[in-house]
Amino acid sequence: MILIDKMMIFIGGLILIIGVLIGVAFLTLLERKVLGYVQIRKGPNKVGILGILQPFSDAIKLFTKEQTYPSFSNYMSYYFSPIISFVLSLMIWCLIPYYFNLISFNLGMLFFFCCLSLGVYTVMIAGWSSNSNYALLGGLRSVAQTISYEVSLALIIMSGILLVMDFNLLKFYYYQDLIWLIFLMFPISISWFSSSLAETNRTPFDFAEGESELVSGFNVEYSSGGFALIFMAEYSSILFMSLFFCLMFLGGVSVSIIFYLKLAFISFLFIWVRGTLPRYRYDKLMYLAWKSYLPISLNFLMFYIGLKIFFM
Repeated sequence: MILIDKMMIFIGGLILIIGVLIGVAFLTLLERKVLGYVQIRKGPNKVGILGILQPFSDAIKLFTKEQTYPSFSNYMSYYFSPIISFVLSLMIWCLIPYYFNLISFNLGMLFFFCCLSLGVYTVMIAGWSSNSNYALLGGLRSVAQTISYEVSLALIIMSGILLVMDFNLLKFYYYQDLIWLIFLMFPISISWFSSSLAETNRTPFDFAEGESELVSGFNVEYSSGGFALIFMAEYSSILFMSLFFCLMFLGGVSVSIIFYLKLAFISFLFIWVRGTLPRYRYDKLMYLAWKSYLPISLNFLMFYIGLKIFFM
């Protein structure tokens, strides 16, 4: 590969990361605005026109605050787990099937699973290394929840892979040229959305950091930059899960205004759910994963195997 190609890939990756970070900034603003109007108040409206610069002022405030370290924390693990979490959530964006000079993944789905599974370790290490009972309990709750919902996510993705018969995400776009997969897979697409809420620790499944009942969960000891990185990793995952939903069920990724509207709508659904639904009970969350979503996704997997064999 000649040098100019490598340079173009590097510049493309850099633009992608900057784009994701700006997207995350404005997703936080959208969330605060929507939640404000849901609760009949204004939301951020002072910094810039209609509060449009609020995320940037928040970022400056967080990254310039003093970093605190608990005296008995395991310093290296404590310091690096938010950074690794953030890097993982950015790495996963390489998966988007681009039509130009970036990376093409033939085994994109497997890479998605790898990044998803590694994200669990950062949460666990963040909770453990703080050396606080509350952080450890929050981390354990989060790990148990994430691992439980990964099982149903994997089975739902396997149903999609069976229909397309390829791990390359670009194939999902080609196969949805005439009909979106949401019409063929409606029940498990709803199950996927609900599981991705649990996977990204969002209301009504935000037991890792249930602000209204716990202090904060696994990130209770983090301040300034460390907290900001955990926060940004979470919102980057939300944005990616929205994109993945569009990719799998809503016609794939295309460079068009319709695609970006679909992406914005699914991201808005994440926020809408937070504004309207109360938090689940923890045992019911686990019951939902193992007694509802797992049998549903397994049954549909068997159904799609039969469908594939029948039409071959």
